[in-house]
Amino acid sequence: MKAPPAAAPAPAIHASCVLIGEGAVLVRGEPGAGKTALCLALLAAARARGLFGRLVADDRVLVEARSGRLLARPHPAIAGLVERRGLGLTPAEHEAAACVRLVVDLSPEPPDRLPEPQDLVVDLGGVMLPRIAALGGAAIAGAGADSLVLAALSLFCDEPWREA
Repeated sequence: MKAPPAAAPAPAIHASCVLIGEGAVLVRGEPGAGKTALCLALLAAARARGLFGRLVADDRVLVEARSGRLLARPHPAIAGLVERRGLGLTPAEHEAAACVRLVVDLSPEPPDRLPEPQDLVVDLGGVMLPRIAALGGAAIAGAGADSLVLAALSLFCDEPWREA
């Protein structure tokens, strides 16, 4: 009897991902857009509000559609590592997998004040997900993007918590 064919490996995308509560936030953007900075700010903001927050992956995320959900995992070569500018790769507690509930796209241009409905969703691997745009780059530090993302996560997810 032949063994079933091996499943294709999950594709890696250039992104970072954090788990907040029970929902993961997938942050996409060009190199230097501030993906890691936003993820670290999200983790700090979540913890300050008494929410669970943990890194899933930094820089490369394996994504796989399964049962109508998008699962995110760290790339094995860099699992448990986060790149901190000026320090390089540093260890960080991480989750082995998480279900993506929100996609954040970082851009050097400010997002529209009132986005069109079609701009608030994205299809990744056949899974429709809520999506928001946020200003990236050096502006991440003081732009309140972490508060925007946490507010969006609470709006789009079936989480028992709401933004404080």
